[in-house]
Amino acid sequence: MTERDADLLALLRGLDDPEWLEWPRDYDRRESGALFDRLVARLEDDFAARCATERDTQDSSEYGRVTVPAEATVCGTRIVVCVSKFGSLALVCADNPGAFLGTEEAQADGALDAADLSKVNQALADLGYAIVPEELLERDYDGPSLLPSHVQRPTWWARFFGYF
Repeated sequence: MTERDADLLALLRGLDDPEWLEWPRDYDRRESGALFDRLVARLEDDFAARCATERDTQDSSEYGRVTVPAEATVCGTRIVVCVSKFGSLALVCADNPGAFLGTEEAQADGALDAADLSKVNQALADLGYAIVPEELLERDYDGPSLLPSHVQRPTWWARFFGYF
């Protein structure tokens, strides 16, 4: 495990409160929405394209998703950014979560361009999001929260982006 992964795992553990599964104790829906709006505007500007959004996801710890359309990317693969209700956590995926084992695999397969990924990562960093790699989120969940029984394989993804 890299030092960066260890730091991100420590962040996930610090955000994990068993009493608050769907959103954190200090969750501000309006603030999350405003930050998400800024992210959408930034990505639409950076990619010169209208981005589809899903927001304020019910019964989920994921706030929403913004999708950069395939026709706006170098490789012709859409880029999906998932945003959690917890700690401004964000995940960047080529095509859809789970389609690749992370952005490195997507780049190796020719589905994701490094410059496109850089634009997305820079937008997220500029807005204060913590970008968590999909590979880390797919690790087995070993935190203190009791995840719902419908979660067949508890992962950090299920904890911070899943349905409750």
